[in-house]
Amino acid sequence: MKYICNVCGWVYEESQGAPDSGVKPGTKFQDLPASFVCPVCGAGKDQFSKQ
Repeated sequence: MKYICNVCGWVYEESQGAPDSGVKPGTKFQDLPASFVCPVCGAGKDQFSKQ
């Protein structure tokens, strides 16, 4: 699954994770902590849409 940041367009891919943010590959979007923010613009998890 892919989720796109509505603010800057950065894409979170569950298969890739976000290693620079400490998120391991395979982590489902719903399993990200509530404190997760876009590593590019800092938008909150609620600012992402399923792609």
